[in-house]
Amino acid sequence: MIAFVFPGQGSQKVGMGQALIDAFDEARAVFDEADAALPDLLGGPLSRIILQGPADQLTLTEHTQPAILTMSVAACRVLASRGFQPDIVAGHSLGEYSAHVAAGTLDFADAVRIVRRRGRYMQEAVPVGTGAMAAILGLDAAAVQQACDESAQGQVVSPANINGAGQVVIAGHVAAVERASARARELGARRAIPLPVSAPFHCALMKPAEDRLAPELRGLMVHAPRVPVVANVDAETKRDGAASIAALVAQVSAPVRWESVVQRLASEGVTTYVEVGPGAVLSGLIRKIHPGATVVNFGEPDDLAAVDAALRA
Repeated sequence: MIAFVFPGQGSQKVGMGQALIDAFDEARAVFDEADAALPDLLGGPLSRIILQGPADQLTLTEHTQPAILTMSVAACRVLASRGFQPDIVAGHSLGEYSAHVAAGTLDFADAVRIVRRRGRYMQEAVPVGTGAMAAILGLDAAAVQQACDESAQGQVVSPANINGAGQVVIAGHVAAVERASARARELGARRAIPLPVSAPFHCALMKPAEDRLAPELRGLMVHAPRVPVVANVDAETKRDGAASIAALVAQVSAPVRWESVVQRLASEGVTTYVEVGPGAVLSGLIRKIHPGATVVNFGEPDDLAAVDAALRA
């Protein structure tokens, strides 16, 4: 059984997708479609920001999210044109939108517009300098939760990405994240690394963004997914449009339960994973969560041979 998985924010880099565009008409068409869907993008056409930068424009959250979605969908369309289709899909945070485009739940143009607004609303939910995130390494999720509970002191701090393999990202108010990071080290964490992010994603501070995004998500034209989509919020398979949208709404302020998502994919019978889009962050996590599975990634033309060998096997 084959799963396609899609990366989230942080996997972007200037120039991603150029080789795919040069090699495959299907990829070029996706970038053109994204430009048409976002004609008023500050800074110029999305494709130019993706391919030429500058980096500070690409890393603006409202640019980053549609950029990664576009790159991921372009790669997915290339695979589809060669007859490669998943049996089930999932994505990390933003990547769940890419998964729903791949599954046919959302039209690409609608998705690229909604994730731009998602990025803007998430950025605007918390004043710059108020929130923070940190990666806690070498401590299990229960102990990280304990560190957060003992450190909140009336502020927000909680697990935001439960990535597995001893990696949990926390988010919340700056001071609370600093206190929780120190407490996690006392409880045995190997490291606590502050992350260079513009907002504290996937925590209660994102509730204003969730409230703004919810009616827009519910107003989209959606379809029943062609293949199941495993959601971040509960690691359950979504098989209809309404459940899919509800999961995307809740996801804004809820933690990404990536370890549970991969465990669910494994329990569904997945033996082969293809990370579709920029980078290979999820591939490394999957190898640790599901040892023995076949894991490949596709974001460059040179990756196609390995994908072909894995999927045809």
